[in-house]
Amino acid sequence: MPQGQPSVVPDDGLTTRQRRNRPLVVVHTGVGKGKSTAAFGLALRAWNQGWPIGVFQFVKSAKWKVGEENALKVLGASGQGGTVAWHKMGEGWSWVQRDAQLDNEDKAREGWEQVKRDLAAETYRLYVLDEFAYPMHWGWVDTDEVVEVLRNRPGTQHVVITGRNAPQKLVDLADLVTDMSKVKHPMDAGQKGQKGIEW
Repeated sequence: MPQGQPSVVPDDGLTTRQRRNRPLVVVHTGVGKGKSTAAFGLALRAWNQGWPIGVFQFVKSAKWKVGEENALKVLGASGQGGTVAWHKMGEGWSWVQRDAQLDNEDKAREGWEQVKRDLAAETYRLYVLDEFAYPMHWGWVDTDEVVEVLRNRPGTQHVVITGRNAPQKLVDLADLVTDMSKVKHPMDAGQKGQKGIEW
């Protein structure tokens, strides 16, 4: 098991313990598969630590059955780890007609307002803002405001944001950024998504 020794020790006046327990902003972006999956993997680790978790899905269909949702809800209700709250913010940009876009924009903004309230109240220890890069990229939610809110959030709240085209200002703020690149995908050969892999 790697010891996780940093290659640089910054001159920031923090102790090793303070630096280790700093709340993080994590971004999973890029065109490859696995951005949300990786974020939900972090949620499993957070659940195991007993942390309250808030999942906010921004652009996937509210009717879509997400395997991680069921699993995390069962775990959250088990009383063995942290609690899990799951919020669906829209009907999904890829499942609706363009004339319904305004409704989706409103739902995305409402979702962000709820995230801001929860951050201010320190409701969760881990926030998974699934596909939240899209509302920022499309201009539905102001990136500058998101960066400012995340920079000034109180306590020890970790925030994970997924989605393609993460704005550069968000990337600059983040402590950990992973760009998922696609090397190969079954869809390239005409295969549709399948149970247990895509959902």
